[in-house]
Amino acid sequence: MTYLATILQSFFTDYVHTQRSLSANTIASYRDTWRIFIKHLTTLNRVCADELRLDHLDRATVTGFLAYLRDVRANTAATRNHRLTAIRSLLAYALPDHPEYAETIRQILSIRPSKTATPTLAYLSEEGTDAGLGDI
Repeated sequence: MTYLATILQSFFTDYVHTQRSLSANTIASYRDTWRIFIKHLTTLNRVCADELRLDHLDRATVTGFLAYLRDVRANTAATRNHRLTAIRSLLAYALPDHPEYAETIRQILSIRPSKTATPTLAYLSEEGTDAGLGDI
């Protein structure tokens, strides 16, 4: 039985700081993701946060969480993709130490990010470019 709390603690105290040297903003984003996800998991599984195990995670749970972010929290696709990256990062970290969950982790890691809208690039006409450069 592998408790999620143990993995989270080593991930945040050792891996993201020491081994990966992630920025403070990235670490805060990952932390916030896991706070939201843990609340979601505890509600879904009717267990306390300290009782959550890797057994509580599967592809359906993560995709359900992403749907919750979209539908209930009104998160954009970009935000959901950042949250998915935080989840995937921790599970990729956990995989070597927990090969008994390899298939479940593989399925979660295979979740594709949401498509985001590509901004339309606006170009100046040749006349507009000449006018703008003429002022220089």
